[in-house]
Amino acid sequence: MKTILSTFAMIISLYAGAQECSVQNSEKYQQNLNAEYADPAKSPLLKADLATFKALDIYPIDMEYCVEARLVRTPNEKPFKMPTTGNRKPMYVKYGELNFKLKGKAFKLDVFQSLDMAKLDEYKDHLFLPFTDLTSGNGSYGGGRYIDLKVPKGDMVTIDFNTAYNPYCAYDHGYSCPIPPKQNDLEAEVKAGVKDHIKH
Repeated sequence: MKTILSTFAMIISLYAGAQECSVQNSEKYQQNLNAEYADPAKSPLLKADLATFKALDIYPIDMEYCVEARLVRTPNEKPFKMPTTGNRKPMYVKYGELNFKLKGKAFKLDVFQSLDMAKLDEYKDHLFLPFTDLTSGNGSYGGGRYIDLKVPKGDMVTIDFNTAYNPYCAYDHGYSCPIPPKQNDLEAEVKAGVKDHIKH
């Protein structure tokens, strides 16, 4: 089973400037993501898929899916073993709760921090936001998607769903990927970010 920790390290660098709502940032994200997937040294794609790869299937950029969320930190949470698609159970801790409105409706998502990645200076401020929504299995990957965030200085965080990406398991079942928790299932269609992958 392939580890997902190193893949997070590769992907996170793509989103360093994504915490700002702008079409330009979302476009840059998509360009960088496609470049990573086209690179045989970094791509999670199977050889058959990589041979014909041109670009990921991504929903059109829509700034309605870029929202400002209020972060409520939860410092007394106990670390836990995050369920994955494999036998691996990486240690995470709930960092806080993100409260936001999407198309006029209020939502809340839990955001997490990997204890392994927090030990690395370059990723100590990284936050992990896994989620599912009403497009999961019906347009987007059924196993949910991820968004990478950074610990803010204040209590506001920008969530750009246009930067939502699939776990590597969507492309190769040899990877072990965190499973979004039930409380992070959005009762909304998030038609933004990367769509489901059709294997060859």
